[in-house]
Amino acid sequence: MPEVKLQHIEKIYDGGVQAVWDFNLDIADGEFIVLVGPSGCGKSTTLRMVAGLEDITKGTLIIDGKDCTRLPPKDRDIAMVFQNYALYGHMTIYENMAFSLTLRKEKKEIIHRKVMAAAEILDLKTQLNKKPKQLSGGQRQRVAMGRAIVRNPKVFLFDEPLSNLDAKLRGSMRREILLLHKKLNATMMYVTHDQTEALTLADRIVCMSMGHVQQIGKPIELYDKPANTFVATFIGLPPMNMFDGKISGGKFVSDLFEYALNGEQKKALSGYEGQEVILGVRPENITLEGDIQLHVTNNENLGMNTLVHGKVGGVKNVVCKFASWCTYKPGDEIKIGFDEKLMHFFEKPVDDQPGKAII
Repeated sequence: MPEVKLQHIEKIYDGGVQAVWDFNLDIADGEFIVLVGPSGCGKSTTLRMVAGLEDITKGTLIIDGKDCTRLPPKDRDIAMVFQNYALYGHMTIYENMAFSLTLRKEKKEIIHRKVMAAAEILDLKTQLNKKPKQLSGGQRQRVAMGRAIVRNPKVFLFDEPLSNLDAKLRGSMRREILLLHKKLNATMMYVTHDQTEALTLADRIVCMSMGHVQQIGKPIELYDKPANTFVATFIGLPPMNMFDGKISGGKFVSDLFEYALNGEQKKALSGYEGQEVILGVRPENITLEGDIQLHVTNNENLGMNTLVHGKVGGVKNVVCKFASWCTYKPGDEIKIGFDEKLMHFFEKPVDDQPGKAII
């Protein structure tokens, strides 16, 4: 599988509307890259520029050492799997999977061998004589993947392929896509707004917002060391709790509580004395050992853990995730604290730009 390089890629539509700004990414052979972000962040536009379905306004696209910036889609040797399956309803599953090879005028025995090999990988051998309407959503999506596999492309592109499936089926299809990647050792780019898909599928994640890349890294890096407030609140479910305050005399001081900084935190925040900052803590890093008063508003028992929703100071919504079955009721008052080894501090956002991580 080839390397893919996106160098200073930008997309500007008529009227000067810019969808993607200075996108840079080197994808290694066989790497699984996931582009994640909210709707309208530019992730699908970026994927479509790689596919050749959108023109690249600025920058360079290199696939397997070849400049593909201006090449038509058919000459890029890529295969794309769409959200809506894009199957031909009047054709059988076999004919759908064989369609691109038929257009190439491949020999029938080669077509048959490739279709059967893909059907074996995707557990579709018993479905080949059926029409798409006779299949479930998950099976149709496997057919769409099979149609891509038979082409043996240099790069596989997935544009939110699971968004039309129910939650249970999405889980099983995620596992199938992971197995497919391992079997093919293929270079893959995958677009989703679902952070669960991003965290479970990716070798590396590209997190985007408003056309800009916010952070690139392994899933655990984005989760444990978010680069800014956007990544911190977008990656993780429930999102990270964020508290506004300032650094004063070795403490984080807010209208809701004060927290005495430890040695490492004091050192990292030494240049922020008197400045406003944001303290972030993930729900699972909130403890029942502390002196912050939480007024419980809701309790969600999830089996192995419980989400406890509440307010601090009567105004600030806070979510805690405890690794036990809790029986708190609305109106209960509990004391909480933070795991000091797993706290985050960020600069304040300025001019709609997310606040950068300090520690």
